[in-house]
Amino acid sequence: MSSDHPYDHPSIFTRPAAPRRIYERAGVSIVLLLLAGLLLRFHPVDRELASALNSWHVGTVGVLGDVVYVLFEPVTAIALTVVVTAVVWLGMRQWSVAVAFAGVVALTWIPSDVVKLIVHRPRPDGAWLSHPFSPAQVDPSFPSGHMVFVTSLVLGLLMVLRGTRWRYLVAAAGLIVVAVVAFALCVDAVHWPSDVAASILWSVAVAPAARIIWVDVVLGRVLRRVEHTRRHRVADGEDLL
Repeated sequence: MSSDHPYDHPSIFTRPAAPRRIYERAGVSIVLLLLAGLLLRFHPVDRELASALNSWHVGTVGVLGDVVYVLFEPVTAIALTVVVTAVVWLGMRQWSVAVAFAGVVALTWIPSDVVKLIVHRPRPDGAWLSHPFSPAQVDPSFPSGHMVFVTSLVLGLLMVLRGTRWRYLVAAAGLIVVAVVAFALCVDAVHWPSDVAASILWSVAVAPAARIIWVDVVLGRVLRRVEHTRRHRVADGEDLL
C-alpha cells in the first residue's frame, strides 16, 4: 500500500540542492523577459518572420494551426489539466503527487497573465498578414498563455516521472508537442515568434521555482500536518489497546 508522505516519493517531492539559485534564476529571468517584452512592444524586430510564417497557413498546416489554438484555449486547457492530473493519480496511486503536479502547472501558467497585462504588446496586425486569424484576438500578446501552458504541462510531467523509465519517452513526446504548438501559433500569427520563445523561457525558468513554492512550502506543510495527525491517532489507538 502506497504512502502519501511527501518524502516517500522520489520524484516531484525531491527537494533541490540549491533552492536559492532557482529563485534567483526565476527572478532574473522574469525581469529580463519583462524588459524584452516592453522593448519588443515598440520595436517588433520579428515582424518579417511573423509574416513569413503566416504565409504557411494553407491546407493541412493551416487547419493544424487553428485546431491547436482552439485545443489549448483556457477552458479546454483547464479540462486537459484535470484529465492529466487524474492520469497521474491513477498511475502513481498517490493523491499528493497528482495535487503537486496540478499545482506546479497552475503556478507556472497563471502568473504569466500578469506579464501580459504589464507589457501589453499588441498582437500581429492582420492588415499585413496574408492569412489573418479570425476572429481577431484583441488581448495582449506577450507571452503566449497557450505556449506557457503546454510547456509547463510537459515540465510538470517530467518532474513527476523523474527517475523512472518513462521520463525519456515523455521528454521526447513533450519536445515534439511543444515544437508543434510553437509552430502552429506562429503560423496562425496569433502571437509573434518572440512571444512564443519568451513563453518557453518563462516556463523553464519559473516551473522549478513554482515547484518549490507549491510542493515544498505549501503542500509539504499540509502533508506533514496530516502525517503528524495520523501518527497521533495511531499512538492514541495503541494506548487504548
